[in-house]
Amino acid sequence: MVQHLTPLRRKAIALGSAVLLTASLAACATPNAASSPSSTAPTSATGAPAAKTHKVTNAEHELVFHVVDGTLPALVLDAGGGLSSSYWKDLAPRLAKATGSKVVTYDRAGEGESDEVSGPWRVENAVSDLEAGLRQLGVTKDVVLVSHSIAGEVATNFVNKNPGWVSGAVLVDANVPDFFSDEMLTAFEPVIEKQRIALLAQASTKKNRQLLAVMVDYAPVHRAFHRLAWPKDVPVTVIVASETPFADSPDAAKLWRDAQVRFAQAGPGRKHVVAENTSHEGIVTERPDIITGAVDDVLKTIR
Repeated sequence: MVQHLTPLRRKAIALGSAVLLTASLAACATPNAASSPSSTAPTSATGAPAAKTHKVTNAEHELVFHVVDGTLPALVLDAGGGLSSSYWKDLAPRLAKATGSKVVTYDRAGEGESDEVSGPWRVENAVSDLEAGLRQLGVTKDVVLVSHSIAGEVATNFVNKNPGWVSGAVLVDANVPDFFSDEMLTAFEPVIEKQRIALLAQASTKKNRQLLAVMVDYAPVHRAFHRLAWPKDVPVTVIVASETPFADSPDAAKLWRDAQVRFAQAGPGRKHVVAENTSHEGIVTERPDIITGAVDDVLKTIR
């Protein structure tokens, strides 16, 4: 059900949009892939197998993937906006050791060690990059997506575009379609425009360019996301941080939490978990046990 917002609620919700936008950074790409030889990363202190780094070329830009070898299903960890594969540096080896699964982390275009790509952010391009990398790694089935923040948008588009490729998912305080109603996006518009003008007045940095890329066509891009549905045959666990991206806006925080609940209740094979004493960005380091447990539950369902 669409919830209509009063002017007061619009103002309160807009206060949280800066945080949401920062959390929604992503990058651009287009198809056509090849990969280069891999190199070996240092052995994990947890005793998990060493990670290997692979460089994948997609549409003339290079992407960096890190792989801890193991069995299928493969766990593909995708960090939120403005975050690189290093976001998972402690959790990835922990998951590899606990599950025995192949674990893949990567830097989206413009993040970490991957090339920056000019132009507006489009989720289709982020999906293309992930497809290219996984194909080159030979991971084209039995994938479990573990997706944080804006990576929830990548996951939702990926699983709809590639039926049969994804066996399950864990969404970690991730963007879900239910949240981005017309009313929410209308409330964001003036704040996003104010931020855009402010960023254009600053020095052009990698982070600022990423923010500006996400701002291009923000409303229509997220209206399209709002229309998507998660496939009913793919089990998914939704983990929600106790502190939402909207610390300064109780109204927006409530709508965020409600959207996560609706998403979890919309189909079979879905679970909703609240991670107490966690923040939106810090959830992975604050409660790795909850994420590990959710991944283990999904693996038990599909193995």
